[in-house]
Amino acid sequence: MKKVTLILSIMVLASLVLTACAPKTTGGGGGTAAAGMPDLKGRTITVAVENAYLPFNNIDSATGKGVGWDYDVVAELCKRLNCVPEFKQAAWDGIFPAMQAGEYDMLADGVTFTMERSYIVDFSIPYVIIGQVLLVRADETHTLDDFLATDNLKVGTQIGTTNEIVAKKTFPTKEIQSFEDFGGAVLALISGDIDGVVIDNVSASGYIGQNEGKIKIGSQITSDEMLAFVFPPGSDLVAPINAVMRAMHDDGTLEQINKKWGLTQ
Repeated sequence: MKKVTLILSIMVLASLVLTACAPKTTGGGGGTAAAGMPDLKGRTITVAVENAYLPFNNIDSATGKGVGWDYDVVAELCKRLNCVPEFKQAAWDGIFPAMQAGEYDMLADGVTFTMERSYIVDFSIPYVIIGQVLLVRADETHTLDDFLATDNLKVGTQIGTTNEIVAKKTFPTKEIQSFEDFGGAVLALISGDIDGVVIDNVSASGYIGQNEGKIKIGSQITSDEMLAFVFPPGSDLVAPINAVMRAMHDDGTLEQINKKWGLTQ
């Protein structure tokens, strides 16, 4: 269930556009950006994260610092682009109006690309495809059909997400319990307040690792959502970020980070 497929065809298509619109590169000529990459000249980039979305971002209880796939990838992006990432914790609810208004330079939170969202914000090229699953307690024996047919089996998810949309579509007769973040939904599942959580497969694996022996993936629901970084409309960061993401894919760096955080096996 951990396997995630890179969207190579979209990257190739995007590269045709990026060749024409990318900023001038340093070419290794005295700047601190990587050779051949756009140079952002030490610019500070504010990056919104929830710090509650495993394995993309979370607060390490031992150090009190933010960790996760987003932190590692954005750090590498800025290393190559000569910029400084400044991570800002932000609630998911209301994040798209905030991005539309330019309150942050970038949103890195495992965001699903949708046409509706693309009308108000800009997206990078997608970097992975994920699927939605039903996360259940480890001793759960009910199937997806049982959840559909049984009124007293309760389902939760995170408010304002594509997971919520999938949950409502999959279980049209149920009143979906939407939580502020997935951490709250998972705690409710473990405590028995709800019986299933609609969540993406990558994040589900992260929570399973954090709660070993308590929860498991019960059923696959969908398998076709594309994740991408988000920017305010007209952002000049889209082309540089896309260029570096392509480079990180080509040289294997992205795959190494994906394996570290369980996006691929």
